[in-house]
Amino acid sequence: MAGGGGCRRGREQLELERLGQAVRAGSCPPSPPLSACSRQAWSRDNPGFEPEEDAATAAAGPVLEMDVEWGSRAASSLSSGAGGPAGGGRRARRGPAGRGGAEGPGRLPGPPDGAAPRRAAWAKRLARRLRGLWGTRLMEESNTSRERYLKSVLRELITYMIFLVVLCVLTYGTVSSSMYYYTRVMSQLFLETPVSKTERTDFKTLSTMDDFWKFAEGPLLDGLYWEMWYNNKTMAENKSFIYYENLLLGVPRIRQLKVRNGSCSIPEDLKDEIKDCYDVYSVANEDTAPFGLRNGTAWTYTNEKDLNGSSHWGLIATYSGAGYYQDLSRTREVTALQIASLKKNLWLDRGTRAAFIDFSVYNANINLFCVVRLLVEFPATGGLVTSWQFQPVRLIHYISTFDFFLAACEMSFCLFVLYYMVEEILEIRIHRLQYFRSLWNCLDILIIVLSVVAIGISIYRTSTVDMLLKKLLEDQNSFPNFEPLAYWQMQFNNIAAVTVFFVWIKLFKFVNFNRTMSQLSTTMSRCVKDVIGFAIMFFIIFLAYAQLAYLVFGTQIDDFSTFQDCIFTQFRIILGDFNFTEVEEANRILGPIYFTTFVFFMFFILLNMFLAIINDTYSEVKSDMAQQKAEIELSDLIRKGYNKAMIKLKLKKTTVDDISESLRQGGGKLNFDELRQDLKGKGHTDAEIEAIFTKYDQDGDQELTEHEHQQMRDDLEKERDLDLDRSSLPRPLSSRSFPRSLDDSEEDEDEDSGHSSRRRGSSSSGVSYEEFQVLMRRVDRMEHSIGSIVSKIDAVIVKLEAMERAKLKRRDVLGRLLDGVTEDERLGRDNEIHREQMERLVREELERWESDDTASQMSHRLGTPLGLNGQPRSRNSRPSSSQSDGIDAGAGNGGSNIHV
Repeated sequence: MAGGGGCRRGREQLELERLGQAVRAGSCPPSPPLSACSRQAWSRDNPGFEPEEDAATAAAGPVLEMDVEWGSRAASSLSSGAGGPAGGGRRARRGPAGRGGAEGPGRLPGPPDGAAPRRAAWAKRLARRLRGLWGTRLMEESNTSRERYLKSVLRELITYMIFLVVLCVLTYGTVSSSMYYYTRVMSQLFLETPVSKTERTDFKTLSTMDDFWKFAEGPLLDGLYWEMWYNNKTMAENKSFIYYENLLLGVPRIRQLKVRNGSCSIPEDLKDEIKDCYDVYSVANEDTAPFGLRNGTAWTYTNEKDLNGSSHWGLIATYSGAGYYQDLSRTREVTALQIASLKKNLWLDRGTRAAFIDFSVYNANINLFCVVRLLVEFPATGGLVTSWQFQPVRLIHYISTFDFFLAACEMSFCLFVLYYMVEEILEIRIHRLQYFRSLWNCLDILIIVLSVVAIGISIYRTSTVDMLLKKLLEDQNSFPNFEPLAYWQMQFNNIAAVTVFFVWIKLFKFVNFNRTMSQLSTTMSRCVKDVIGFAIMFFIIFLAYAQLAYLVFGTQIDDFSTFQDCIFTQFRIILGDFNFTEVEEANRILGPIYFTTFVFFMFFILLNMFLAIINDTYSEVKSDMAQQKAEIELSDLIRKGYNKAMIKLKLKKTTVDDISESLRQGGGKLNFDELRQDLKGKGHTDAEIEAIFTKYDQDGDQELTEHEHQQMRDDLEKERDLDLDRSSLPRPLSSRSFPRSLDDSEEDEDEDSGHSSRRRGSSSSGVSYEEFQVLMRRVDRMEHSIGSIVSKIDAVIVKLEAMERAKLKRRDVLGRLLDGVTEDERLGRDNEIHREQMERLVREELERWESDDTASQMSHRLGTPLGLNGQPRSRNSRPSSSQSDGIDAGAGNGGSNIHV
């Protein structure tokens, strides 16, 4: 215990020296309290330690106790070193009164006490809280912990989900199935009614000008004016209710556009035969001169501004909002006379290129307007082409209770748009141009722009419809031009649809925080280059076939009549929707060749190449993700909060609760068999039960005494909150999942790792996920260092073995030399012969030594230890006893002779 206290005091003194150097160097400001400086110093030296952001965060829970204790120790050390009082540190840390007093030796200077600093601090806290409303992951600092980062993401996700719900309520609340049925019944009445009882021609199948006048005098009049009930009883005077439910607003209008004679050139050879020439419609060719009766709006030209009209995109051309028009009447008889007059005086002639029939109706039952436009185009080729528009719109708002609910949602939507505008401005201010490098950030800007445009259109639509209805009520015999409102309503619907689409797509931004869900975005981002290369090759072949089909089949098949139609038709062929008979009839040779080769190259080759690119990239992404280290995910954070809520509501029990309940049931003493039987019934393993019991059973009598029982209770209470945090982390859990004792926590404090419990601001002995990652990295470095040490030890062993072999060889040579000398003396041989033998033996031995040295040097360079026979030797191999015995035996008598 004394050694542990000395280690702690040594570490504290070392930290104080580091703190003093940091203050002198200017890396730590002198005004904050000492605990903040120490936390910053610890964060620099220990990457796994996360410093607290400010003193307000540190003022909650056990973190305050940690800072007070650490500040008191530091201040006391400084004061004692300088001869000052030892207790000034704790008083200075507890309140502003201590900081405002006289500064003792070693005490850091603090701000002066007064109302102005308090007001500044209050304003700073208020600004921080207001800014916290717009706290997103892009506003977090780079050194923020993973859990805090995910909390910001979760808060951003919840806010965004509320915004998505409000937007969906608004968009789907303005659309209903009644709109479809409204369009359906109106289109059936005017489009599918035959022109007469003896003909089957309807508006869709009109082919001549005569058919047009038959439609105007028959189905058009019958559909517009419902003056009689089915029992021939007259309806309300001067009012027409189509289908008895839809009020005809004002009067209908019929309008035409013409081109002037001579707008096209006639060949010289045919000028005698052809006197008149009318070109295709364009604004430049438009006829503005009076014709026919030359009186009234039906025979004189009126420009687009006076008509308050707008251009219309037809099937053949785009037509302006000007022309010759005739407002019809509110009664059937007058309208019939007007149409008969137009027909009699040849209102439609060769110069006519388009005729419009416009009217509007209102259904009070469902509060919907229906703006109807029937268009008949007269192309320069002759004949006619029909098209139509039925636009059901809700122009009158805030009538029913649901409408007022939608009004509240509209206000909420405007507030959300304002909220996100401020958020994006703050993020742009922080990241500058780097902000626009992210696709998700650009998508945020696009959503805000579309939302603002939709709000502007809605305001314009609401204000304009009031003026139109007021004008209509003043003069019911005028034509109510709801076409501009219908146009803006269509644009509003388009913008709302695109906005909802992008808002839903943005959910991938939050889904990507899940490893499984991020596979899609990662796969698409990795295969972008391959897909672009494939797309270039695909469209080269695709457009080549489209040009071929347009030139070969464009004059005979409707699906290939334009180049755009050729492109869409080929996409349909890829999906299996085609009509081979038409292609074969159009060209009996090129038709089958085009179809067969197109299907072969596009479907069997290119489409399968595309699928192969996606499959290969997906397999790579999946394998890479399997090798990545597990990190805490958004789902883990949600699961953690759910478990905490369930435990606080006492709807779920943790492992600590199970053990505590068993201890309470055991009373004063607890037997191992009783604890084992109780915990096994709650799903715990024998290893866990034995580990926890052995931990606290200090005397080993298989029974917990009162003291041991109380110690376990204390540790369980400390472990209760920590168990929730550890259960949500995606890190491997050991079999010992029970609480650690106080002795273990004291040992952890004495370890020089920089991650003890008092540095974390918690009195418990558990580790956080960041500390676990730091420990994992340290273990990896330790394993690498141990591996290098083992390799060096193996190299030393190889050198020792080489030295041993050289020693044995020298012993062998010397022994043979002595044996030779002894033999010569005994036999009386010549000294010259003896000298030659000695030189030969010495020369052979020197050559053997040189070869052995060369082999050992080569093996050292290659890093491969050699065995006794020159073969590569494994790390774990050692010379066996049989080899050693063989070496000793090989020495023979030589060794004994040398010894003698």
